[in-house]
Amino acid sequence: MGLITLELFATLDLVAQSPGSPEEDPENFPYGGWQVPLLDEVSGAQVDAAYEGTDALLLGRRTYDIFAAYWPNQNGSFATLFNAIPKYVASRGTPDLRWDGSTQLGPDLVGAVREIRDRHDHIKVVGSLDLVQTLLREKLFDRLDLWVHPILLGVGKRVFADGTVPSNLTLLEPPAVGDRGAVYLRYGLEAGTPGTGSMDDVQGG
Repeated sequence: MGLITLELFATLDLVAQSPGSPEEDPENFPYGGWQVPLLDEVSGAQVDAAYEGTDALLLGRRTYDIFAAYWPNQNGSFATLFNAIPKYVASRGTPDLRWDGSTQLGPDLVGAVREIRDRHDHIKVVGSLDLVQTLLREKLFDRLDLWVHPILLGVGKRVFADGTVPSNLTLLEPPAVGDRGAVYLRYGLEAGTPGTGSMDDVQGG
């Protein structure tokens, strides 16, 4: 069974909307492109390494449209990878699947994602916040790669929205910090739900 990894760039208050450009998702959001001033060589190398071994992309409709308009006309390692591997699109509409290797998922999204997991070894979900909410709610992911940037926006779509279910995660490797303060955190999904306790028990123990 393959691994599904959620790849997300977020602010310190966990806003993940439109990090790369004002045109990505401009609806009621004045800070599109907030990540660009915080990019550095360290975080760029972390992103490159995170995609090693990826053999499929799972994308929401908006992210797919952005990628399909951009990557086929680019060169370099990311373009070579993204253009070659299968792309699966979660959409209730009728997307224009003009990008080679693209397939729209059927109405049973959960079932379709489970089939993808059986078909590939390393599936990446990039951006696609609406899709991410479904995968978090269904616990249909294995890893969460989160780049947290040192700014607060106060508005925008967040990584963990209403409907996120209680889940246990474990840190898979030590955090890495970029030159401009972005912190890379890689978590793995664990079984069960978070436990509770009392500080009285700890202090008296």
